[in-house]
Amino acid sequence: MLYVETRHAVHADHAKTMDTAALRQQFLASGMFADGQIRLIYTHYDRFVMGGAVPAGGSLVLDAVAETKTPSFLDRREMGIVNIGAPGTVRAAGESWVLDRGDVLYLGMGAGAVTFEGEGRFYITSCPAHHAYPHRLIRLADSKEVRLGATETSNKRVINQFIHPLVMESCQLILGYTTLEEGSVWNTIPSHIHDRRMEAYLYFGMDEKSRVLHLMGEPQETRHLFIAHEEGAISPPWSIHSGAGIGSYTFIWAMVGDNVDYTDMDFIQPGDLR
Repeated sequence: MLYVETRHAVHADHAKTMDTAALRQQFLASGMFADGQIRLIYTHYDRFVMGGAVPAGGSLVLDAVAETKTPSFLDRREMGIVNIGAPGTVRAAGESWVLDRGDVLYLGMGAGAVTFEGEGRFYITSCPAHHAYPHRLIRLADSKEVRLGATETSNKRVINQFIHPLVMESCQLILGYTTLEEGSVWNTIPSHIHDRRMEAYLYFGMDEKSRVLHLMGEPQETRHLFIAHEEGAISPPWSIHSGAGIGSYTFIWAMVGDNVDYTDMDFIQPGDLR
């Protein structure tokens, strides 16, 4: 079963007028993981798509998606898949890959129908592509690990880069995830924006009662979303990114836009936020 929701782009001036309910309707990505279903959010931010596939021991096929107007979803797209659940299998282009928890699979343009099987909980990201790069399974040991932050500033964290120029080549999609170390809560300090790229996040590894306070908005007009386990945020190019969570958590970040330079960020110091 396939469900697709469309989200249109929002101007920064419009976002300033929104109350909490409107902000959550536009920028919170929730309800993406449901047993026996593929649920996608098609955004008008660089035509980025995010969603979840939960075969729940069965099999789910992602092929034609009406919103793209192509015979198959990946005819003019690339895809990054992260398994955040038990081991599961993904099949495409005559190949199959077994993904353990935390593994990332890249599928290049033209891969055809994608089949999800087993007990995995598959987080899906996708964007338009112009070239067919090779499909690749990237396990945690194959990722590029970066350690940042410090205990005294409550932001000691490990960044694992998967679909990234230091690991592999893609058209637009950049993807990895960040895990907070014990006792740290702030996931990105200082905050940053990158006007040349949109970004999306999925938070997971949280208990039922925990939440992440996800900060967004313009640096001088900040807003916030309270986000639960397996919920995400759609971050426009004009929006900052920072957040603090209750307890341990991990967030998957995926970026699409003009370049694939992970360090292309404009930092905003805490004293300059309003």
